Amino acid sequence: MVDAFCATWKLTDSEHFDDYMKALGVNLATRQVGNVTKPTVIISQDGDKVVVKTQSAFKNTEISFRLGEEFDESTADDRHCKSVVSMEGDKLVHVQKWDGKETKFVREIQDGKMVMKLTFKDVLAVRTYEKA
Repeated sequence: MVDAFCATWKLTDSEHFDDYMKALGVNLATRQVGNVTKPTVIISQDGDKVVVKTQSAFKNTEISFRLGEEFDESTADDRHCKSVVSMEGDKLVHVQKWDGKETKFVREIQDGKMVMKLTFKDVLAVRTYEKA
């Protein structure tokens, strides 16, 4: 369940994130900041809701949701999405939809690390987090 993800995570490795942001249409200045920012992600449960806080020198975001239920999300790059997060096996799958587009984040625990795969069209970025 979500329990395996409930922790404070610090970004330690990032591959192809600039390509991913570029594909999303993120402007150069925001991409430059995004590429050097090492966010901390705090995942917790509050009753039947899951809370994901992302903290960085650039911007802090927080989402709260029930698994499998659509919610409105404003992203760090100012997209306004309809999002759904669900458990698929041992993976936490987050789908964002906006303006006829869709991106997917798949988080899983591998060797004690949280590996997050971000997919948009044919672009795949991988971000690895270790427990803080």
